[in-house]
Amino acid sequence: MQHSFRDNSLSRSIPASTSGRDALTIAIEAARRSGDIILDRFHTLKEISFKGRANVVTDVDMLAEKAALQLLREEYPDFGILSEESDPIVTGSSYTWVLDPIDGTRNYASGIPHVSVVVALARDGEVIVGVTYDPVRKEVLTAEKGNGAYLNDAPISVSPKEEIPDCLLGFDMGYVDDRAVLALDLIKSLWPGMQSIRVMGSGALGLSYAACGRVDIYFHHRLYPWDIASGLLLVSEAGGRVVDRHGNPATLESESVIASSPHLISKFLAATEELGWRK
Repeated sequence: MQHSFRDNSLSRSIPASTSGRDALTIAIEAARRSGDIILDRFHTLKEISFKGRANVVTDVDMLAEKAALQLLREEYPDFGILSEESDPIVTGSSYTWVLDPIDGTRNYASGIPHVSVVVALARDGEVIVGVTYDPVRKEVLTAEKGNGAYLNDAPISVSPKEEIPDCLLGFDMGYVDDRAVLALDLIKSLWPGMQSIRVMGSGALGLSYAACGRVDIYFHHRLYPWDIASGLLLVSEAGGRVVDRHGNPATLESESVIASSPHLISKFLAATEELGWRK
């Protein structure tokens, strides 16, 4: 997936892969490999276990992760890896792959076709290549730092809306119950001063949908680096911002995110300033 107007200076600055392909191409292929396994097992019985009260993991998570990791290790053996279902691989390189083989496992385990794969490359902690792949819809969202954001090769941008009453908001409950209650209180405080609300079930897709304007604002109170890695870059390259619940620029270390256009971010922060979710 190459763009005719793509600035190749970033890809040239990244060490070459074993096969000579660039990092974005490798990231897309890794995401597709995981996605193929997700689809192949979508309608079959899955082995389900729990990481806490409601955070589920399936045997397919492990298989999808293995498929992507095999490619990433073959192509970039010197890079570090941070993946949801495995121990981190620290190599001393300034480059680290960040992987979530199935974001939205609860959806997947329940047969809800709203899941994604996250593959991102960070350099010194900053995401410079990001891919979010929705295997059900065959949607590949990609971004490289300085090169814009794309959905299946078409440029995307965040919502042009200017006022929260005109907005569709996306959010997720997460797995921290007291914070989830505060998120519901936030929605209640704004309602009916918005168009509607969507619970996404996949933080990566929530950020992706904010990047392409399908939701006008997306927020979440408890995420991990592999949930947000590609989304951080997608939103910023689509002309938006991602901040934490305190209004600080979000990074891979941020637990909370608010993603939208710079204008709507300011509106949302002002409207929710005194609410418990922001504390």
